[in-house]
Amino acid sequence: MVDVTTTAEGSKSLPLLFLGRDTDPHSERGVECPGSLPPASDPNLVERALKAKAALGDQVFVLGHHYQRDEVIQFADVTGDSFKLARDAAARPDSPYIVFCGVHFMAESADILTNDNQTVILPDLAAGCSMADMARIQQVEAAWDALADAGVADVTVPVTYMNSSADIKAFCGRNGGAVCTSSNADVALDWAFQQGEKVLFLPDQHLGRNTAVLKMGISLDECVVYDPHKPGGGLTREQLAAAKMILWRGHCSVHGRFTAASVDDVRSRVPGVNVIVHPECQHEVVTKADLVGSTEYIIDTLAKAESGTSWAVGTELNLVQRLAKQHADKNIVFLDKTVCYCATMNRIDLPHFVWTLENLVAGTVVNPITVDADTEKYAKIALDRMLALPGKTARD
Repeated sequence: MVDVTTTAEGSKSLPLLFLGRDTDPHSERGVECPGSLPPASDPNLVERALKAKAALGDQVFVLGHHYQRDEVIQFADVTGDSFKLARDAAARPDSPYIVFCGVHFMAESADILTNDNQTVILPDLAAGCSMADMARIQQVEAAWDALADAGVADVTVPVTYMNSSADIKAFCGRNGGAVCTSSNADVALDWAFQQGEKVLFLPDQHLGRNTAVLKMGISLDECVVYDPHKPGGGLTREQLAAAKMILWRGHCSVHGRFTAASVDDVRSRVPGVNVIVHPECQHEVVTKADLVGSTEYIIDTLAKAESGTSWAVGTELNLVQRLAKQHADKNIVFLDKTVCYCATMNRIDLPHFVWTLENLVAGTVVNPITVDADTEKYAKIALDRMLALPGKTARD
């Protein structure tokens, strides 16, 4: 039996799960990885990866997200942000195995967009996403009920960031909403406000707030934060009625750690530095930065920057380190003094990658990611609505 926790007010909360005994199918986090892994100290891992990949040939297509370790990214057939990689997988229908070196929600998106003859594999099921986990389907459905009780659900359009689980994307598809990326969030919000009076933005409050205020001209006073751990989200009927943006209380554990003090500090340490950050950063960080944009925007901007210029980058450390190596003629540093890798992205390491490929060579598929038909149907509706939006290319 699974215990269920309750709040002080007596409202039903999330189930209490015991590690190794219970699992939650709606959570991004995996806790099982069957089979033996080669030791991380194995000096032959690179050679084994090359041998297995060569043996598989066109049977396997390896996707590598920008935030992956260099030891893994070297084996990627293509690199990019999550949505680009999912579309790249769909463009390779003759490859039966898609090995996604990223996190769980990315592999789900790839499974949704690829055909039924392709299998998407995540080398480590524990590679989830803390942001995606902050919006669970039970919580979002309860929030929608709260909006209905407040009389505003009928005029609210749900929009979810790509960094969300398949069932949250499906929720948006069922309820007239859409998916967005960090590069087209303003276009998605413009579309949403043509459909209704309010937007429920999931699961990243910072991207929602930054886009609404800095690109849509919505005031901070018109943005409220819905806390799924409080009855009614911690909001009154009056607050919901007055709001235009209902922001889910979620954030990225990496981008959310940057502070306004980080920007002030790097400016004092690095003369003439240009600060460029991802819109998942806090509003106070974004307003202090020189440039704000998606992962691909950051990569493109640094590639085009003049030699000798200095840049402080507010995004995941693996990418910042890679950019610094690629552009040695520029001074590229991490925005914060205290470095921080994405803990779940880093779970995809060389031992897991080799284990995955060698099992495929032996005819065994490990860690397949499969989205059920109903969820896939409605998640794809939300994704197709995004793809139908005018203007900007959808990039994370």
